[in-house]
Amino acid sequence: MSHAPVDCSAGRAGAPLSLDAACLRALAAAAPMQGIETVPPARAPGRVLARPLHTPIPLPPFDNAAMDGYALRCADLAGPSPRTLPVAGAVHAGDGPVSLPAGAALRILTGAPVPHGADAVVMQERAKLADGCLRLDNAPRPGANIRRAGEDIGQGAELLATGVALTPVRIGLLAAAGLSEAPVVARVRVALLSTGSELAELGTPLAPGHIYNSNRAMIRALLESPFAEVSDRGRIPDDPGRIEAALRGAAAEAEVIVTTGGMSAGDADHVPGALRAAEGDLAVLKVALRPGKPLAVGRIGGALFMGLPGNPYAALVTALQIALPAIRRTAGLSEVHPAARAGIAEFCHDKRPGRTEVVPVRSLGEDGLGRPRLDLLGPGASARLAPVAAADGLAILPAECAHVARGDLLRWHPLGHRP
Repeated sequence: MSHAPVDCSAGRAGAPLSLDAACLRALAAAAPMQGIETVPPARAPGRVLARPLHTPIPLPPFDNAAMDGYALRCADLAGPSPRTLPVAGAVHAGDGPVSLPAGAALRILTGAPVPHGADAVVMQERAKLADGCLRLDNAPRPGANIRRAGEDIGQGAELLATGVALTPVRIGLLAAAGLSEAPVVARVRVALLSTGSELAELGTPLAPGHIYNSNRAMIRALLESPFAEVSDRGRIPDDPGRIEAALRGAAAEAEVIVTTGGMSAGDADHVPGALRAAEGDLAVLKVALRPGKPLAVGRIGGALFMGLPGNPYAALVTALQIALPAIRRTAGLSEVHPAARAGIAEFCHDKRPGRTEVVPVRSLGEDGLGRPRLDLLGPGASARLAPVAAADGLAILPAECAHVARGDLLRWHPLGHRP
C-alpha cells in the first residue's frame, strides 16, 4: 500500500490541526497488515480475524431440550383436564436420535435431542408424576422449551466478520461451530524509542539534572497487546545523527515506530528533523490538544511513524487518542477508536477555547440514568502522572468549550483496561 507525502498544514509555523483531523490523518497513514497466520483457539485471544468465518453446521446442530422435563406430542393431550400420559423412557444429553411412542411421553434432560414426533417439552416443575404416568393440568404450546436447530446461527451463515478481535465469547462461538483454527492478522511489530539525554534508566542512580524514563515503561505497557509486539529500542540521546540512524534501523524491521520526546521547538528537539533527514514524510506536526500539542505522524520507508511528546501525561494522551487507533488500524481491526462513555460533570472548570483538553476524572457513582458522575482530579498538566494514576478515566473537553459546569454531559474514556 503506497502513501503519497502529505503537505503538512500543521508545521511549527502553521496552525495546529484539530484532534479529529489529526486522528484522520494518522488513520490514513496507517497501512493494514497483509500477513495472515492460522492459530488454534488457545492462541487466539485478542488476535484480529483476517477474513470472515462461516459455520459448517447449524447452531445448535439439532433440536434439543431447553430444560429438564418431559417430551411429548401436544395432540396426545386432547380432552379434559387433568391429562395423563405414560412415561415410556428417558433421553439424555449425548443420546442418539429416538422416536416418541404414540400416546406417551419421554423423560428428557437439558441438551438432549428432541425425539422424533415430539413437539413440546414440559418443564419438570410444571409436571406431576404418579405411577409411571405424567399428569398435566395445562397443555403446553407446540414448540415450548425446544431449541431449534440453527436458531442461533444457520448452517453456512457468517459467524464473525473480518477485523474483529477474538474475545473469549467469540472463540467459544468458533469452537461451537467445530472450527479448530482461525486465520488472524500477523502481529504488528512496533519499535519504541525514547529520546532525551536527561533520561535515566530504571535501576541506575539518578544523576543531577536527570529524570527516570517513565514514558518507556508506560507506553510499552499501553501498546503491547495480542495483536502488537513492542520492541524496546532503548534511549537515544539528543543527537540528530543518532536519532536518524535509529529511525532508519527501526523502519527496516517494524511496521510502526513510536518515539517519545524531542517533539517541541527547542534546540534539543531533533526528532522531526531526523525523520526528514531519513527521507520520511510528515502528515501532522501540531495538534490543538492539551496536553499533547507537539505530535508527529508520518511514514518512513514502509513504517508508520508516531512521534509523541516527552512530558508523561502528554505522551499518554496522544498515545491513547492518536497513536493507538492508528496501530489498531495497522493491525486490521475494524473498530479502532478507544471506548467512550457519557458522564455527568460534578465539577466546574474553565478552559481556553481553541484546543481540545483532556483531563483526569474519577467516578463518584451514577446518576438516575446510570451515567457516572465525574469529578476532576487536578489539572491536566502535561508532566503530571499522579492525578491520572488515581483516575477512573479521561474526560474530553471540546475545543470550542470555554467552561464546564456541574451537570454538563461529558464524553470520557475509562481507564484501567485496554481501550
